[in-house]
Amino acid sequence: MADVISRSRAARSDMVRWLAFSLVCAGGSLGLSWLGPVVPLPSAVRGVGGLFAVFLLPLASLLVPVLLLRRVPRKQRKVAWQLIVPPIAGVALGFLGTVAGEAAALADRGVSADAVVVSADHSSTNHCELRTVDGQDISPSLSESDGCRDATAKGDEVRVRYDPEGIASPDDGRTSSYGVLLATLFGAAVVMGTWGGVRQSRWDRAYADA
Repeated sequence: MADVISRSRAARSDMVRWLAFSLVCAGGSLGLSWLGPVVPLPSAVRGVGGLFAVFLLPLASLLVPVLLLRRVPRKQRKVAWQLIVPPIAGVALGFLGTVAGEAAALADRGVSADAVVVSADHSSTNHCELRTVDGQDISPSLSESDGCRDATAKGDEVRVRYDPEGIASPDDGRTSSYGVLLATLFGAAVVMGTWGGVRQSRWDRAYADA
């Protein structure tokens, strides 16, 4: 009876521990990438935050549960298939979080203006360099998805919304909601990360008890 109670407590402890860890990894990827353009943070800080959001935290969500298997011999260690999901979802959260953060930044401090296309690059993904009609450069460039069409050429006038801070990418005023997709990715990372971490811990204890 005591053994059953002990195992039950260990299982609950594993659940809480890996849930907290998964929340930190997924929440960190989303939060750091979203805050960069919204605050706005200095470029150096955004760079470090982006590194954590897109690479280090997603990688940690996979490696930490595996490396914590101390009692299982290295050659006998295995990875729960659930742990494939958190790093993939984490990378997606990092990239889409930045896009959502830029949209939020434009909604908060964006300025609508008529702009002139200074140059248009159609070599791969379209990018248009813009300048307001009164001669102020707009940075960053306008992307294809935000209004730099195949037919857009140097000298064309376009109506855009841009960030005076020069951090969020300009757009043509049309807004896209990423709330459902971000919530789905976040939920998948947390649920599968918790599940996979619990399985890894269970294997570790089972080997020690054998």
